[in-house]
Amino acid sequence: MLRYLPFLLVLALWIYAFIDCLNTPEEEVRRLPKVVWVIIILLFGEVLIGPIAWLVAGKPRKAPAGGSTPTASSTGYRNHRTEWVAPDDNPEFLKSIKEENKKDEALLKDWEADLRRREEELKRREQQNGSEDES
Repeated sequence: MLRYLPFLLVLALWIYAFIDCLNTPEEEVRRLPKVVWVIIILLFGEVLIGPIAWLVAGKPRKAPAGGSTPTASSTGYRNHRTEWVAPDDNPEFLKSIKEENKKDEALLKDWEADLRRREEELKRREQQNGSEDES
């Protein structure tokens, strides 16, 4: 089993580099076009040159503290590249929380109204059964 370990490690690094390259946005790839990096990783993966070259020279180096590279659509960053904003300072996040609260309150009111209606039906049935038993 131990003799397969080097092969499995090479295969794991090869697969990791390939998937990482495919998932990296084109504008964040360094030095060469993304397609060229994919070809390099595939052609030179067995000897580890391709995956190591991708990790050293092609992959974006700096990631924010959150662990992912910010995009233009991310809401946790001011200016989309520089400063991270806490959720309680992010107006879009606060707006989404308020909208969720309104939806939850409306759902709760519907449930309460349904519960009241069911309780009234149950009382009416109990009264009808009570009046039928007396007759």
